[in-house]
Amino acid sequence: MNKQVVAVILGSGLGLLSCGALMAQRGPGGPPPPGPGQGQPGQGQPGQGQQPPAQPAAQPPAAAGERAADPGVRTGPSLAGAPLPGLTSGERAIFEQGKIAFDEVDGVDEGLGPRFNLDSCGGCHSAPSTGGTSPALNPQIAAATKLGALNRVPPFLDANGPVRVVRFRRTPDGRPDGGVHALFVITGRSDAPGGCRIQQPDFAQPGNIVFRIPTPVFGLGLIEAIPDSTLRANLAANAARRDALGIHGRFNTNGNDGTITRFGWKAQNKSLQIFSGEAYNVEVGVTNELFPQEREEDPACSITAPVEDRADHDRGSFADVELFTQFMRLLDAPRTAPSNASIERGRQLFDATGCAACHTPLLRTGRSSVAALNQKDVRLYSDLALHDMGGALNDGIAQGGARGGDWRTAPLWGLSQRLFFLHDGRARNLVDAILMHDSRGSEASAVIANYNGLALAQQQDLLAFLRSL
Repeated sequence: MNKQVVAVILGSGLGLLSCGALMAQRGPGGPPPPGPGQGQPGQGQPGQGQQPPAQPAAQPPAAAGERAADPGVRTGPSLAGAPLPGLTSGERAIFEQGKIAFDEVDGVDEGLGPRFNLDSCGGCHSAPSTGGTSPALNPQIAAATKLGALNRVPPFLDANGPVRVVRFRRTPDGRPDGGVHALFVITGRSDAPGGCRIQQPDFAQPGNIVFRIPTPVFGLGLIEAIPDSTLRANLAANAARRDALGIHGRFNTNGNDGTITRFGWKAQNKSLQIFSGEAYNVEVGVTNELFPQEREEDPACSITAPVEDRADHDRGSFADVELFTQFMRLLDAPRTAPSNASIERGRQLFDATGCAACHTPLLRTGRSSVAALNQKDVRLYSDLALHDMGGALNDGIAQGGARGGDWRTAPLWGLSQRLFFLHDGRARNLVDAILMHDSRGSEASAVIANYNGLALAQQQDLLAFLRSL
């Protein structure tokens, strides 16, 4: 049986509102009118033939001390987790097989550890459904001592908080680090070798620690299928308006072929397969055909030999990394909630205040050998570019061409049922997530001023729209 892919896509993350979220420049009497067709590109022709939405009526700004309220997580059935429509029978079969692997739990005899952050993808990526992000109850708390493990729960983990992984800014001798340091070890587990005595990392220097939380993997096949030319054309569209708002943006790219990388909190991963293989090794400790080396080589802690996850050519079975890749590739985007008058007003404000300058509502896939991905609209609300979010969100970690303050624009689809926000989960509601984007040097500062200048009812409409996605 295939091992759990358990690729807790954490140290590679994708964030919410982590591009110049809600960027705008407020004009006299209210938000400026939207640029022509802002945020409605298609087939590599951003904005062509599109009509701007109606200008929202100007209203007095919210009074000092007034604050809009996040409408909260939408209740009812999950709006996410289904396969793409139009899959062939074979594609549907491998999607289901990948989902099973995603939800399985690994033990030490299946490759878990010796260092790990969790033993199951489904544990971290479960809200609101398989493929999502942190659930309301953090599964890492139980994992710390599962099967007799001797781990201590680090002080930055909370039973009611998000799943987190840790990166260290610097090594003990002061050199730049930036890598993921697994929270837990297998020492003491009943399925671990008796001689294993490795210890958890030292988390006693909070100033050296930064966090990442899991990213949802919904719709990633659609994102992978968007041509680079479409992304570049979209970023170049409405340049005058972007410049006036202080919005710049650039892409992280692969150092070998120069193509756009688009997965992870800082868009540091090139493909879904690399994304999957790295996470399986880094977060779960399972060596695989893409990442074949153990990150902890103490022989007293090893009962399996690399490569632990691999295709079985004699039996004709897939490696778990491949199953996980296909599950992500064929997983549909979340559906939106039913609209109403407040949501439609908020949709207009989303564009008029400049949010769509970064959170592009619509892109389109190119040609694909998978019919379900071929030339499809992708309503992701992201330009997939990097934007400098300023000092308050600068974690000091560089990845590829992304600097410490650079974050990839987070796709907003699925926002209706998200619990935790920003790359490290510091925000527990949308209002805080929006306001935390305003700091020295942030490309979002103008839009936050615009948001603050809206009437309270307008702020509430904008929040209602975001919670409909």
